[in-house]
Parts: sequence; C-alpha cells; structure tokens
Amino acid sequence: MRMIYGMDALLLTDELFSLYLQVLEREQIMHKFHEVTARLEQALSRISHENLDILEEVKEQVELVLAQFRRAKGRVDVPDVELYEDLLSLYNKSNDAAADPEVLRRLAEKLQLVGIAELMQESLALHEMVSASGGDPGAIFEKMSNLLKEIKDFVQTENPNLDAPAREKNLPPSSSCAQTTTVANHKAPVIPDDFRCPISLELMKDPVIVSTGQTYERSCIEKWLEQGHRTCPKTQQTLSNPALTPNYVLRSLIAQWCEANGIEPPKRPSSSQPSKTKFACSPAELTKIQILLCKLSSSNPEDQRMAAGEIRLLAKRNADNRVAIAEAGAIPLLVKILSTPDSRTQEHAVTALLNLSICEDNKGSIISSGAVPGIVQVLKKGSMEARENAAATVFSLSVVDENKVAIGASGAIPPLVTLLSEGTQRGKKDAATALFNLCIYQGNKGKTVRAGVIPTLMRLLTEPGGGMVDEALAILAILASHPEAKSAIGAAKAMPVLVDFIGNGLPRNRENAAAVLVHLCAGDQQHLAEAEELGVMSHLVDLAQNGTDRGKRKAAQLLQRLSRFVEQQKRSQSQAEAQAEQSLSQSHAQ
Repeated sequence: MRMIYGMDALLLTDELFSLYLQVLEREQIMHKFHEVTARLEQALSRISHENLDILEEVKEQVELVLAQFRRAKGRVDVPDVELYEDLLSLYNKSNDAAADPEVLRRLAEKLQLVGIAELMQESLALHEMVSASGGDPGAIFEKMSNLLKEIKDFVQTENPNLDAPAREKNLPPSSSCAQTTTVANHKAPVIPDDFRCPISLELMKDPVIVSTGQTYERSCIEKWLEQGHRTCPKTQQTLSNPALTPNYVLRSLIAQWCEANGIEPPKRPSSSQPSKTKFACSPAELTKIQILLCKLSSSNPEDQRMAAGEIRLLAKRNADNRVAIAEAGAIPLLVKILSTPDSRTQEHAVTALLNLSICEDNKGSIISSGAVPGIVQVLKKGSMEARENAAATVFSLSVVDENKVAIGASGAIPPLVTLLSEGTQRGKKDAATALFNLCIYQGNKGKTVRAGVIPTLMRLLTEPGGGMVDEALAILAILASHPEAKSAIGAAKAMPVLVDFIGNGLPRNRENAAAVLVHLCAGDQQHLAEAEELGVMSHLVDLAQNGTDRGKRKAAQLLQRLSRFVEQQKRSQSQAEAQAEQSLSQSHAQ
C-alpha cells in the first residue's frame, strides 16, 4: 500500500492508475469523503437510540462511531504537494514535449518504480483495473500508459543493464569500474512505442495480433486470456475470438530497428519444446481427462453431453489443459459427435474444438481429424450459439494459410454469409471475421461473392446503429480486387455510401472505403464520373492530408485518376466544341 496523505488519511491501492487518478482528483475525492462523513454524522445524530430498547453495548458502539465521525469532520489531511505537482505537470504536458528528468526521478523513487519488475507489475495491474471497470476510462488511461512508458524509458536510460541483474552480480570486482564507465558513456536507445507490448511495455519478441487488430507479445496476451479475460487489454473491446495471428511484418521491423541500433534482435521463444515442466497438468487432472474421454466415447447421450461440456471448460481454462486434452486423443472424439442430434452436445463439442484450436499445434490435428465438414454442418443446422462458435472456430483454423483453401472448398462460405445476414450481433461479428480471413486467399473471393455477400454487406453499412460498419467495409475492401466483386459492388449502387464514409467515417472506415473506390474506379469512366459528381474530390483531399498512412495512399491514387479523368473530360469537351464550331462555319460558308 502506498500512502499519499497523513496517518489517518486515505490509503490508496498499489495500482499506479488508482494512485494517479486519485492524486489528480484529490480535491473532489476529499470533498466527497467529507460530505459523506457529514451526512452519516447527521443521520446518526437524529437517531434517539436512548429511547430504543437496545443493549447498552450497542448504545456505546453507536456513541463511539458518532464521536469518530465528529472528529473526522474537523480533520484536514496534508497531501504530498510535490507528488501532486509532479504528476500534474506530466498530465498537462503535450505529447511532443520532453519530460523533466528530475520529475521522472522523483516519481520513480516515490512510487517505488525503480526496476523493470515493478514497472511490469504496475502495467499488468493497470490493465486489470481497466478490464474490471468494464470499459476504458478514456484520456486518463492514455495518460497513464504514457506515464509508465516515460518512467520506464527514464529508468532504462539511466541504467541500461537494469534488466540483467544476475549477469551484473557475477562480474568480477575488477570489472566494476569499467562497467560503470561503459554505462555512463552509453545510453540505451529509446524503444519506439509501436515495438513495445502494451501490457509489459517490453520490446516484443513474438508479436501477435488479436481480433481487434491490436498487437501484443504472445506470452503476455496468452496469460491475459488464460486468466479468463475476453477483452482486448488496450481498447477494452470484446474479442470476437481468441485466435492469435503472428505479426510477421512488425517482427521484421523490430529486427531491422535492432540491427540499426546495434542491439541483438530478440529471439522468438521456441515452440518446439512446450514448457510442461513449469505448468504441466497434475496426475489427477490427467486422470480426470481420461475419464471424460471414456464418457465422450460412450453411447449414452447424457454422458456425452456432460463430458463434452467439461472438456469445453477445461480447454478454456489454460494452455496446458489444451495440450493435455489433445494429446489424450479428445479431438477425433469431439469431431465424431459434431453430427449428434443433441443440440447441446453439438454446441459443447464445437466450442471445445474452438478452445483447443487456440493452441497452434492443435489446429493441424483438428483439420487432419476431418473436423471441417462437421463444423460446416453445425454452421448450417446448429443452434445460434453453436453456429457462432463454429464461425469462430473457422476463423481460428483459417489463421494457417493452407487451411484457408480446405475450408473454402468445404462449403463453409455460404453458411457464414447466412450467419452474417441473420445472426445475432456476436454471430455477425464471428461470421465477418471468418469471412475476412478466408478471403485473404484469392480463390475464396469469388465463392464469397457468389454466396451473396455484397447485398448483405451493403445492408450492414446502411442499417441503423451501424454496429457492423467496420467489419463490412473491411470485407468489401479485401473483396474489391476481384472482378466479380467489383461488378457486384457496382450493381449494388454502393458509390454514394462509399463517398459518404470517405467524407464522414472513422479513420479506418475512410481508409477502407477509399480502398474499395480505388478498385471500383480502375479503368471505369462511369464510376469516375459518378464519384466526381458526388463531390468526392474534397473528401479525398482531406483524407490525403489527415488520414491513416494507407488512407493517404489510396486518396492520392484516386485523386490522380480523377484529375486525369477531369482533364480528359475537358479536352474532349474542347474538341467537341471546336468540331461544332467548325461545322457551323462550314454550313455558313455554303
């Protein structure tokens, strides 16, 4: 516990976020506490407990509490003014301004954040608090993340070898002076924010992408998910599925940055040797799994339902269970009961496969066990929850590129499009993420268009509430390069909707709408003319200046094409006018 006020004052929790928030809002919080104290004292004063038939001990307790409230009303706590002012100066600092090193030093010492372990603990506690709050506290959370990063940069810059204490302790005494000189003369380069894991604040070794598009260090986000969280730590959006996709581009950029700064690139943790010695299942747990598998393979429907439900929960709990359940031979048994007429058993089975598929090694086992036809059958005929989880399973399995081909050929796309059209909000999002991932493979794009996805996407773009706009535009953008998709988008009269999103949408939606328009207008004079008439030029100029990097590129492409089109129209008009004038002159001459 850390104390900001006096002996009898408010004690704040160990989480730095809580500390930061309460220090910055100390006046309001103190006022609220004093107000509540006064109201409680007033309420107790009005109770004529002398006239009540209660024990003397109870009367004494009431008198004692009342006396404490009266003393509290007159007490004024003395805050740590320097801590308050230091935090306030960083809070009001612009993002571009450099922080005062002395302020950072005082904060690191007072908050006891002088080591990497403490900083990582505070970062994890911060994300836990945000998750527990049920949403992102907004600007305060962003300021807190920035504060943690600045303190960590300061600590690491001052002590470049802080993260290697064991190595330093083993140095011979004669090297200590040389080491001090080296540390003094060498400042560690500041790690770019995009290369840090938002949870640990460390340089990422194995960056992976979650369903919200955010990137994390694999070990950190896996720990987050294993603790039962189902939200993105940074955005607090609900994760539509638990799949983790390797971010190869970022990993390459991190390696290039390390090489440019003379740092050894971080080595990706080996996945060939699972760490069973550290987190292995106990013999009792393995025995339980074997018993469940016996029930799963029985002919008793109730035993199958119960066992499938238990395996579903065990596979959800942690990574070791997922490995142990798969190694025990559960996957073929679960695949077999996907075709059961019992809807609840079917739901448990497909969800168990979804949870098992989080483990990368299990994805291949699920595919090789012939699960895809059964999953497709659940997509078509299962209960709504089973269909939703089947769609999430399709997404998880299709993370592996070769699986995209097999799943696309299995007939999974039409029922996914149906779920996108008629499912619950969660079902629509599961279907959308699965379709998006499948359409990364060019061969699945035509199948998706022929399944009728374009009219469904257009309806999602214009329906009240707009809960599926992000997903619909993302799918349109990835489909638009396909000739059939381009024709279907044009037939759906999408141009006014796309132009409106380029002008008024959120940054990512503006970018995707522009990407669709790039393909739509490629070599198509009619679409170029329609876009120009709808006033897209001014929207594109703004996007080229203020959009995302990809949005700027798409806007520049469109502006170039539209400029050429307008110039061509002007030349054609001038030629037509010249010909008309020449014809008129000839007629007068005759």
